Amino acid sequence: MDLKKLTSRRSVFTIFVLALCALMPVIAPVIGEPYFLEVFMRIMIWAIAAISLNLILGYGGMVSFGHALFLGVGGYTVGIFAYYDIFNGFITWPLALLFSAIIGLIIGAICLRTRGLYFIMITLAFAQMIYYLGVSVEEYGSDDGLIIYGRSEFIFDFAGVSWELDIGNQMVFYYLVFVILLACLYFTHRLINSRFGMVIRGVKSNESRMQAIGFNTYRYKLACFVIAGVMCSLAGVLSANAEKFVSPDMMYWTKSGELIFMVVLGGMGSLFGPVAGALVFLMLSEILSNLWENWNLIFGPFLVLVVLYARYGIDGLLERSGPKAKESAND
Repeated sequence: MDLKKLTSRRSVFTIFVLALCALMPVIAPVIGEPYFLEVFMRIMIWAIAAISLNLILGYGGMVSFGHALFLGVGGYTVGIFAYYDIFNGFITWPLALLFSAIIGLIIGAICLRTRGLYFIMITLAFAQMIYYLGVSVEEYGSDDGLIIYGRSEFIFDFAGVSWELDIGNQMVFYYLVFVILLACLYFTHRLINSRFGMVIRGVKSNESRMQAIGFNTYRYKLACFVIAGVMCSLAGVLSANAEKFVSPDMMYWTKSGELIFMVVLGGMGSLFGPVAGALVFLMLSEILSNLWENWNLIFGPFLVLVVLYARYGIDGLLERSGPKAKESAND
């Protein structure tokens, strides 16, 4: 094991943040702030959504302004089934991922025939269509949202073997979210370092050249788009269970903007950057919202400063001696 790499600022920060998430159920009661448990749970859920966006934005160069629609697909799948008293997680969770894959395949097949500004606008248009669909369905609360009267149930009972994962227990659910976050980070790491990931990064760098050497870039981008949508839908499923509430607002274009902010702030194209971005964004919003009603006005200039003086976000600041910093210095 490379001790120098392990003790780099990026590695120390990563270990610190993950340890903080893992130990928060212990830390929160000790410091007299039990609410921090919910705050960090929300941070981890949004971090999963940001990781999924980073797949297409940071590694694939696809700027989607409608990524939050997958949060709504996952959340509303859980919410609508719960409305009909179906809480079986073995049914609702896989169906949520399946629906998001189908919707991602349809939307991606259309959107990826465009590029640049046109891609941004068409993803935004699809997201707004799904948003207004949620607003128009009065059966499921319209713009008032839908209350969920219980979390998903995972009960296995077959041939005398009985097992249950009680996510109604706040501690159990918190660590389930934590494990899923780790699984998403590991999956992303393996994916971007695979042949598939190399092609996706090559497409971002020079799509014409990748096509010239024989790769069907459209199919690779579509597969990446669907994978990102499914992962974001998983965050929506977790959010619905955490909040016990879903509403069309979770699909609104501003939520997609917040996800982009998290990815840019943390560092596009870096593995842990989206997690760092989600942590800083949500902690700052939590603090500033208690100090000033119009706290959102601060984030615009803040993002401009990040783009101007921290081109690679938090990840770039942590590794000033790395290749990204050298490239930035040469620009």
